[in-house]
Amino acid sequence: MFREIRRVKQILSQEECICLLKDERRGVLSVLGDDDYPYGMPLNHYYNEEDGKLYFHSSTKGHRPEAYRRHDKASFCVYDKGVLKEGDWGLWFKSVIVFGHIEIIEDRDRIYDIARKLSHKFTNDEQYIEDEIRRSGPRTEMFVLVPEHITGKLVHES
Repeated sequence: MFREIRRVKQILSQEECICLLKDERRGVLSVLGDDDYPYGMPLNHYYNEEDGKLYFHSSTKGHRPEAYRRHDKASFCVYDKGVLKEGDWGLWFKSVIVFGHIEIIEDRDRIYDIARKLSHKFTNDEQYIEDEIRRSGPRTEMFVLVPEHITGKLVHES
């Protein structure tokens, strides 16, 4: 069902893919939008090692939630900052694409727990995190991308 990477020498191991998903702060989520146009948007995310799923927060209204409610299949692409090797003009960078389906989380306690974990990717200011959850939490939707296929590779811009 999912295509294999053609350049097999550039394939990342599943462990490398997971590290990238854990460490990078943001990526691009792509869904099927209005009139079946692809709709990709940059988002921050939280990769949960315990269940192997990616978590995102959203408003309850707008293009993105309407799109994933209408069609639950999505992909998420993450890539690192890359490295420029001496004498080379093109970056070498790692990228990961996750294909899967979206599920909406209804449990408020779970939403707040994931929101805290996501927030810790950006700050350790507990007071700020709790204030944000208290202020925005009740109108925040949390959704999860359940992976069906994860693939990664080392890319050279050339």
